[in-house]
Amino acid sequence: MTDFDPGTQLGAGSSPIVEGPEETTTPLDSVPLANLLGVGVHAIDMPRTVAIMCQAIVHRRKGYICLMSAHGIIEARRDKSFQKVAANAFLVLPDGMPAVWMGHHQGFAEMQRVFGPELMEVILGREDLSHLRHFFCGGAPGVADRLRAVMVQRYPSVQVCGTFSPPFEPMTPEQDFDFIQQVRAAQPDILWVGISTPKQDHFMHRYLPLLDTTLMVGVGAAFLFHVGAIHDSPAWVKRSGLQWLHRLIQEPSRLWRRYAITVPLFVFHAGLQLIGLKRYSLNPASVFRSRPTNRPTTTR
Repeated sequence: MTDFDPGTQLGAGSSPIVEGPEETTTPLDSVPLANLLGVGVHAIDMPRTVAIMCQAIVHRRKGYICLMSAHGIIEARRDKSFQKVAANAFLVLPDGMPAVWMGHHQGFAEMQRVFGPELMEVILGREDLSHLRHFFCGGAPGVADRLRAVMVQRYPSVQVCGTFSPPFEPMTPEQDFDFIQQVRAAQPDILWVGISTPKQDHFMHRYLPLLDTTLMVGVGAAFLFHVGAIHDSPAWVKRSGLQWLHRLIQEPSRLWRRYAITVPLFVFHAGLQLIGLKRYSLNPASVFRSRPTNRPTTTR
């Protein structure tokens, strides 16, 4: 990921935050929802995502952000509690080309992939966003500290105010207290969560009300990408929607079961939705939260 230029996403020198009477905003209620097998995913791209995040920080609008791939969509179909977590998220971002393609089919030509590692790099790498404070939570012991070292070396002006590696099992009351106190002392603007889907989404839903941070963003394997434990895919692999296969080749023992189930199920259900043989209803909470633009195809 070291060759990624954050300035190319928003334009070098531009800033989504201009405080005062000339403030330019991207209202969240202007961003419609695509209906992906009953999961509401914002029809958005990287520049608008960053603009909305920055405005949330300016106005101290607390929320958590889910990145939704085909795997996440299938998990949400199977797990109603996860579907509810996603429906109550501040943003649900299209973290995969299949999600983008389905959005395009529903008429959202502006919808583009928002990949977790790239979102991190855009935010942390922008000089005009160097005032933001970041906290890294996730990974095996030591991974979050390695990520801080990598990001500080890559972007000397970045402010990483804390790290935390949660245990694999549920945290004890003592660990809960320590974590909450660490975040309170650090006072980050954004707490980046690198665990896995849907565990990280449940984690954000549970802890956001308890933490002194504005945003929590679940970026999955982004920590491992940035510390070099996982290799990024070539651009053509990402565009073709085959990044899952590239990941599987790198981590076959851990991921084969996930993709052996996820890919066929997603293709099957997406096919039913696309040809109109089955309709999937959005969770009412997501519709109320986002109030998307009224486009008939999103109700498929």
